[in-house]
Amino acid sequence: MNKKNGWLLAAAVLLITGAAADRAWAYFTTYASAAGSISLSLGEETRIEENISDWTKRVTITSEENSGPVYIRARAFSGSEYPLTYSSEGGTWSDGGDGYWYYDSILHGGEQTAGQLLVHIEGIPEDVSPGTDFHVIVVYESTPVLYGEDGEPYADWTAKVDSGTAEPEEPYTEGGGADGR
Repeated sequence: MNKKNGWLLAAAVLLITGAAADRAWAYFTTYASAAGSISLSLGEETRIEENISDWTKRVTITSEENSGPVYIRARAFSGSEYPLTYSSEGGTWSDGGDGYWYYDSILHGGEQTAGQLLVHIEGIPEDVSPGTDFHVIVVYESTPVLYGEDGEPYADWTAKVDSGTAEPEEPYTEGGGADGR
């Protein structure tokens, strides 16, 4: 093989490998893996506290110190054998008519609901002792406080939290209240 053919062969190999380099680099950047984890906070963090006495669950919600303002709603579930009735200590919770009870105020970071939501367990036979094992599950939700064009705060219970901002799925049209009750 002469020198001229050797240079042509080397140039052809460089052109071919250079053209394929971008695809090879894309493979290595696309198919990378990583290990480990990190906690992600989206701005609102709350916790529930439940105490039971005299067949009544007493529910309090607390917002963490650095959390943004939220609206709260809660509901409880039990077996059909033990129906539940709700009431509000201090009148701070309201029946939304949709199975949920709504805390009437905005809950700011570091605050606790001012009054307890009382969930009374009905239909307990007299021969059942207070240590009897059965479950009443309380589920609560929080949603960030949103503001209308007029500056009034409202709750959108269909809002999705994405990157720390709430985006409603679609405008609320049922009922009549802007807070979705």
